[in-house]
Amino acid sequence: MPESPDLLRGRRVLVVEDEVLVSITIENWLAEFGCEIVAVASLLPEAIEKMNNSDFDIAVLDVNLAGERSYPIAEALTERGIPFIVATGYAAEALPESMRRSPTLQKPFDKIGLKASLRAALATSRS
Repeated sequence: MPESPDLLRGRRVLVVEDEVLVSITIENWLAEFGCEIVAVASLLPEAIEKMNNSDFDIAVLDVNLAGERSYPIAEALTERGIPFIVATGYAAEALPESMRRSPTLQKPFDKIGLKASLRAALATSRS
């Protein structure tokens, strides 16, 4: 059976993460997966602006952005039908419903976990 093409290659990604080292690590891994990082944001207002003014296929969304919750972004992405993964140190049960439907990546995470979560979010959005 031939291997299916990688779901991640060529995907445009919005990264919303307030920890610089975590953001850089995510960006590096995404590049290794063949993704294009279209925008990176670390604060809620900046993330909302970039979400509204960028063309992307999927988002990596940290829950806590310098003390503000990224819930409005998750709600907007859900309404638009854009898949996202939630990167968080919080328990999945503590997240609002709009975030619990997306794959949750518990911090600290690794490259394999990030890739699997992105694939799961994209596969779910296609069905």
